[in-house]
Amino acid sequence: MYHKTVPYRIFSVFNYIFLGIVSILCLMPLYHLLMVSFSDTAAANAGLVTLWPIDFTLEAYARTFENDNFTTSLMVSLKRTILGTAMALVVNAMAAYALSKDSRIFHGRNVYLWYFVVTMLFSAGLVPGYILILKLGLLNNIFALILPGLVAVYNVILLLNFFRSVPKELEEATFIDGAGYFRTFISIYIPISMPAIATIALFTMVGHWNAYFDGLIYMKGVENLPLASFMQTLIVQGSQTGFDLLQIKNMSERTLRASQIFISALPILIVYPLLQRFFVKGIVIGAVKE
Repeated sequence: MYHKTVPYRIFSVFNYIFLGIVSILCLMPLYHLLMVSFSDTAAANAGLVTLWPIDFTLEAYARTFENDNFTTSLMVSLKRTILGTAMALVVNAMAAYALSKDSRIFHGRNVYLWYFVVTMLFSAGLVPGYILILKLGLLNNIFALILPGLVAVYNVILLLNFFRSVPKELEEATFIDGAGYFRTFISIYIPISMPAIATIALFTMVGHWNAYFDGLIYMKGVENLPLASFMQTLIVQGSQTGFDLLQIKNMSERTLRASQIFISALPILIVYPLLQRFFVKGIVIGAVKE
């Protein structure tokens, strides 16, 4: 009955209008970027492009994909994101499952938990991290971009609280059937915890895809840079690495960069809607401890 009252209906209308306006404002910069990338050089340079492309052309995208360094960086980022997300899900989920157990079952559980929390609050710094990667021989290796952030304590805590909300009777039933902790973890906890797992998967994917600073530090050579690091050198530093100057001399630098930025944002735009339905549920349930 509360949802049918007039004040609630008025609030809902204004709420939807407000959220719709905010959504449009958030999407407009990206939409404008897409229109610029589809526009002719003269129109883009003159700043005439608004909501529709002028003299539609795909030349900027053709030149972008003709750049071998760009496509190589794109593949490096895809490899980093897929491999890093998969490894992070396995490690964080197993750590969270162990830490979700009572101290009577997992002796020293509180010590390990505080150790995790301390690493979240304090960092050794950039120089020790670089020295560690150097001593391990991981420079110019894809694992230099994955291993330092493999264990995300926030994600572990999120999963930990989610696992603790799973009824103990389910675990006890599997023990009666002869299953061990690992089988229980795979057969019971993982399927039930898909909203939380999808949430941390989204966090991890976005983090790996958007990370650029570690690529600049640990990767030597343009061919080893992930896409975000390559875009940083391309846009922020004004470099046109890998582009044939004779091919782009008549092109607008604005349209070329717009196409590159949109391509770099496209994978996350595709993945996010697929995981969005798990996102809110995973945050709410995993963030509150009973």
